[in-house]
Amino acid sequence: MSSSAEHSPPPSATASPGASLAHRVPDLGALQLLLAVARLGSLGRAARELGITQPAASSRVRAMERQLGVALVDRSPRGSRLTDAGALVTDWAGRIVEAAESFDAGAQALRDRRDSRLRVAASMTIAEYLLPGWLIALRGQRPDTAVSLLAGNSAAVASRLLAGEADLGFVEGLTVPGGLDDVVIAHDRLVVVTAPDHPWARRRSPLDPEELSATPLILREEGSGTRQVLDAALGGLARPLIELSSTTAVKASAVSGAGPSVLSELAVGEELTARRLVEIPLRDMRLRRALRAVWPTGHRPAGPGRDLLALTRAGARAA
Repeated sequence: MSSSAEHSPPPSATASPGASLAHRVPDLGALQLLLAVARLGSLGRAARELGITQPAASSRVRAMERQLGVALVDRSPRGSRLTDAGALVTDWAGRIVEAAESFDAGAQALRDRRDSRLRVAASMTIAEYLLPGWLIALRGQRPDTAVSLLAGNSAAVASRLLAGEADLGFVEGLTVPGGLDDVVIAHDRLVVVTAPDHPWARRRSPLDPEELSATPLILREEGSGTRQVLDAALGGLARPLIELSSTTAVKASAVSGAGPSVLSELAVGEELTARRLVEIPLRDMRLRRALRAVWPTGHRPAGPGRDLLALTRAGARAA
């Protein structure tokens, strides 16, 4: 074969510059088949190596010849051999496949780097009472993934996601900030609680929402999902008796007898059972809220984030 032929441009080089390469260049599967035919000298053996039938291999070679406009393989009872054009195309194919293998290795390295860590941001109730179980289950599936958890209120979770500081978030508020997609993973009930010696604990009738709204309460800080839901349901709140930045601190204050509070049923189940807190029934009102997983719009979680999301939704279905 002459040196000019070896360095001549591919047949597709004369096509319109604006045409798509996808329509002019054979796909990787066809190129790998051509390389196998060249190496093995048989279309049948090449088909077996690639796990396809011989008729499928023959059809793929014919389609490639039509696409390129040249004959690539001479078939005979003694086997298959490349035409001169086929030998030249095979040389180009080897370089393309080698580049594709390099591309695949690089993409795998990116996936490995992505899968090596997961940054989760969660509002306090979810972080303290739901995420530990989910993360234990995730570790069983992905023991090599390092997980970092950033706990804060729902507004802080949204800010971290939008700033690229977290891969997946969990919030409890009424609304989802712009720039985030969401899915409901569970529902939660808020309950009014007091210490057993509080006057409300001796009530014989349910508490009116208006009285709750007018009473100073031990509350989470502004921006927390619990406070957003309570404020919206009651149409406003009195000035807080105490304002604290964690669910655990609010609960401890209520247990100490500092005053009434409204907390997630998830957070106070043990205290209600042990009678360290008492639930105060509300008249004609149930404080129910959705718990959501959130992520930046258009970037649905992949890798360990996708697996954690699946675990939360499986738990919601089981519940």
